[in-house]
Amino acid sequence: MSDVRPDIDPRPALVLFSGGQDSTTCLAWALSRHARVETVGFDYGQRHRVELTQRRVIREQIAQQFPDWAPRLGPDHLLDLTVLGSISESALTQDRAIALQSNGLPNTFVPGRNLVFLTLAAALGYRRSIRLLVGGMCETDFSGYPDCRDETLQAQQRALALGLAEDVQIQTPLMWRDKAQIWALAQELGGLALVSLVVEHTHTCYLGRRDSRHEWGYGCGSCPACALRAGGWGRWRVGTPGSGSQSLYGA
Repeated sequence: MSDVRPDIDPRPALVLFSGGQDSTTCLAWALSRHARVETVGFDYGQRHRVELTQRRVIREQIAQQFPDWAPRLGPDHLLDLTVLGSISESALTQDRAIALQSNGLPNTFVPGRNLVFLTLAAALGYRRSIRLLVGGMCETDFSGYPDCRDETLQAQQRALALGLAEDVQIQTPLMWRDKAQIWALAQELGGLALVSLVVEHTHTCYLGRRDSRHEWGYGCGSCPACALRAGGWGRWRVGTPGSGSQSLYGA
């Protein structure tokens, strides 16, 4: 007799897991819904490569703190995509000031990044018999990257399904949530324990800074990624009694 709860989807899922706030929330979302969840990360020469270290820490903390999820957390995969960084002229892969480009996009945009990520995740999933891909793409609170848009991802899902002759699905649970709602989702999924984990262990800062601790986590506090994270934290705290740092850490 199966010991899988009837509300748990028996199909495995593969989460695109960077070690940031959004992908960690997506990992929790998948673990709450699927019987087996694997993770995949990408080393593309990012300046904030500290996120690659934090990925391991986050997986360990989830396994330790959430016993219901631990048995469902499957293997992790890290893929070498340094070629993507080598062909990109981006502030995420080169030491340059963050600024808007003439096309209106910030120069933190890495052309084709999510398209390549999803293609390789689908190829890995094909070998692992996983057809459900979970990504933290969002077009609510975001920097305008065209490969984060729902329309883009729907088109890629169709292309992957056709190209692999499989029912590949791309799930984006954060697509229509702003950053405050993403903090709220973390609390809904794992309570203040998960919120605390996100604050302490995830990494968002584009500059890779972890020497400055804020109430919402570590980072420079001024890059676009930090600004979005901090702004969402502030709006979530205003609307959520008992969500302040004293409640999180018992200080």
